[in-house]
Amino acid sequence: MSDTSKLYQPFEMQGMKLANRVALAPMTRARAGVERVPNGMMAEYYAQRSGAGLVITEATTISPQANGWNESPGIYTDAMVKGWKLVTEAIHQAGSKVFLQLWHCGRASHPSFHNGEKHVAPSAIKINAEYIHTPKGKEDHETPRALETSELPGVVEQYRLAAQRGKDAGFDGIEIHSANGYLLDTFMQSKTNHREDAYGGSIENRYRLLDEVVSAVKTVWNSNRIGVRFSPNGAFNDMGSPDYREQFTYAASQLNQHDLAYLHIMDGLAFGFHELGEPMTLPEFRKVFSGPLIGNCGYDKSTAETAVDEGHADMIAIGRPYISNPDLVERYRNNYPLAPDAEVSDWYTPAGAEGYTSFPTYSENA
Repeated sequence: MSDTSKLYQPFEMQGMKLANRVALAPMTRARAGVERVPNGMMAEYYAQRSGAGLVITEATTISPQANGWNESPGIYTDAMVKGWKLVTEAIHQAGSKVFLQLWHCGRASHPSFHNGEKHVAPSAIKINAEYIHTPKGKEDHETPRALETSELPGVVEQYRLAAQRGKDAGFDGIEIHSANGYLLDTFMQSKTNHREDAYGGSIENRYRLLDEVVSAVKTVWNSNRIGVRFSPNGAFNDMGSPDYREQFTYAASQLNQHDLAYLHIMDGLAFGFHELGEPMTLPEFRKVFSGPLIGNCGYDKSTAETAVDEGHADMIAIGRPYISNPDLVERYRNNYPLAPDAEVSDWYTPAGAEGYTSFPTYSENA
């Protein structure tokens, strides 16, 4: 038994009582259909994995402009709110809490998602990658259009409206996705932000848009129900900036002033490492962020327990092992063996229930 670890003990996260310190990490699973409306199959999937103390949804686009992944869900229409209610009710009935991750794909999109219109970014810099999956199939990446300064208040408003719709759908909180080369991450990083206005140039200016988004979401939600996600070490979507350590240290110190629910750090290297220096660690963020920290990316049972028990993290978010182990917390707690990893083709490819809700629990297989 591993139940002596703090990982399995209840945790009060800024006043919210959680059953344990394991979070279901956000993972795009592409089951919302071409209309991007959450459905009963998604509700079943999340309910199956609600042994996690906190469920963080897959990335959810805040507007049509934000789209950039086939059949991922949105939160910008009444139908989407109604669909997400199925999900939040199922998670709550299973005894967990759920935060909605707000997403704008930015330069990691393609004109095929926007009827031929250019996708947007802080600067007109194309992703250096082989291809992107679009509604038309595999296509070459294209250079995005740099957002005008006058457009940025509208982008902030998209986040605020999405946060309100999330509240209407019954979520317990909001996670702002500022990681993995999507819009807010690209504004923060010098590699992708070459702007000469108030949103570019200095570390302080590059952080500005994220701060405005957090402040806008705070008009809808109490600050202790808002989380932010960073990937300081990540290379995904052609990211990695020479001044990453200075940028993310500054951003975390500024977010500390907002009294957030948590800061969710992809400190692990399993999603790709830019190799521009030593990886940033959770203890580094502890020095500048006094609220709850969630570690993520490549953790297993042993490393998750150690990170929490030694105080480096308050929670650990687990991703891919949760795909084929819907009862992951129980397997960890009881030292049950894990199911074989899911096929890579099941991870993010639009499909039905197979490879999604089809994985049994340990007791069902016993």
